Amino acid sequence: MLFADDVVLIDETRKGVNDKLEVWRKTLESKGFRLSRSKTEYLECKFNDVRLEDEVVVKLESQEVCKRDSFKYLGSVIQGNGEIDEDVSHRIGAGWLKWKLASGVLCDKKVPPKLKGKFYRMVVHPAMLYGAECWPVKNSHIQKMKVAEMRMLRWMCGMTRGDRVRNETIREKVGVAPVECKMREVRLSWFGHVKRRDTDAPVRRCERLALDGFRRGRGRPKKYWGEVIRRDMEQLQLTEDMTLDRKVWRARIRAEI
Repeated sequence: MLFADDVVLIDETRKGVNDKLEVWRKTLESKGFRLSRSKTEYLECKFNDVRLEDEVVVKLESQEVCKRDSFKYLGSVIQGNGEIDEDVSHRIGAGWLKWKLASGVLCDKKVPPKLKGKFYRMVVHPAMLYGAECWPVKNSHIQKMKVAEMRMLRWMCGMTRGDRVRNETIREKVGVAPVECKMREVRLSWFGHVKRRDTDAPVRRCERLALDGFRRGRGRPKKYWGEVIRRDMEQLQLTEDMTLDRKVWRARIRAEI
């Protein structure tokens, strides 16, 4: 093995990060590896307005580590303020990239619209919705996704907004469900998967995490994933008990065209 990538070190304090960085550096160098000083960066997530450790600097030996407000990790953009705006924009861009690569099929007038829709669902949807199961989405995020998708679908059908054809007609023609419904489906699918795990599983232990010394800042409180899930379940008239039966749960949450 020549190199290791996508390694993340997590701690609650900058001092703790420094200690882990030093251990990681010594371990790598003892095995003949070298920790890149230029590519090592750190992100600090601020969950409240309490300021601590302002005098502590994250360093790798004597070199100060660059601080970022956001960075991409395993395909998702993580922001220090807990928002998802950059990740949503990144996913839309990834969807357009896949769409353009497949435009030879999607824009071919000889290909039936339903076949185009199926191709779109298999190629473009996964790129646009990667990681969306964990998004605490706002209406503004949903609107951005809807606008991007409708531009793709209209282009596939050789139409523009000037043709004055309703969105529902376009979707029915290609057989593609609204993107907000697909986002809800992947969220609830992940929620059901989590609820079927044992209570000792790491993903379930996250539900019981408590933030010591948490103090909310000024302004409107942030929207949390749990709030979005509760709204989804109310819309579909679901209960947590239904998650235990995987087949029933998947049938109830499936997005309809």
